[in-house]
Amino acid sequence: MTTSPLLGSHVSIAGGASNAIDRALGIGCTAMQIFVKNNMQWFAKPLEEAERLAFVDHPRRGELRSIFGHSGYMINLGAVNPEFHEKSLRALREELVRADQLELPFLVLHPGAHMGRGEEEGLKAIVQSLDTVFDAIPEVKTKVALETTAGQGSWLGTTFEQLAWIMEHVRQPGRLCICIDTAHLFAAGYDLTTEEKAAAVFADFDRLIGFRHLGAIHCNDSKGALGSRVDRHEHIGKGKIGLGGFRYLMREPRLAKIPKVLETPKGKEMKEDIENMDVLRGLMK
Repeated sequence: MTTSPLLGSHVSIAGGASNAIDRALGIGCTAMQIFVKNNMQWFAKPLEEAERLAFVDHPRRGELRSIFGHSGYMINLGAVNPEFHEKSLRALREELVRADQLELPFLVLHPGAHMGRGEEEGLKAIVQSLDTVFDAIPEVKTKVALETTAGQGSWLGTTFEQLAWIMEHVRQPGRLCICIDTAHLFAAGYDLTTEEKAAAVFADFDRLIGFRHLGAIHCNDSKGALGSRVDRHEHIGKGKIGLGGFRYLMREPRLAKIPKVLETPKGKEMKEDIENMDVLRGLMK
């Protein structure tokens, strides 16, 4: 068991992407997730070369053993509205290009919502959308990490079966991996309240998808109850999950090389992230 777990937080890129590296190292991260642009806007100006080089050539970048991106929240690959769908395709293309320029291995993406058309048609639309995006940018190496969702509204990606179906039907499955969000998983009905129950959930994941396809874990406790389909994050050990499931995540040898990042509430100084990481490290003892 490593004494330096691959652990970190989602970090702001305010003032330039390279600043995120300094912020992450300043609170003791060994892993980091960032937005590659403003997450609440469809599009951004092309990445300037000076900002790109400041990030990829940052003298301390290597101290972060894992850095990856998260896509904007407006993207919905299952959108029914043609204009909204086209914006989603363009936004994902541009964010993947941007992530690739920053040399990020994958970009976390909420798969999409079916908007009333039903699960089967929604999943087909997501697969078709991914195929279209990947075909348009064959040179991009950054993968898409499909994130588990809480199942609010008509969102898909709520079950391992849905994610497995997407991976099995895209034309280029090698360009996909998975990001598990513990709060979303719990809200979707997967019980993580004890080490034993969490182990059973991850055994199910391994059977249906495989640990080899797991790119990252979002370590978030849940304000919502088991199966509530409410996406509200809480500090580690302070929510409905408790410490049991997180103890499994921190002790399971097969997850030691999987980056685990926090998306829990925090202020500008990120003191809460320091406290949550201390709790997670303590669970390894």
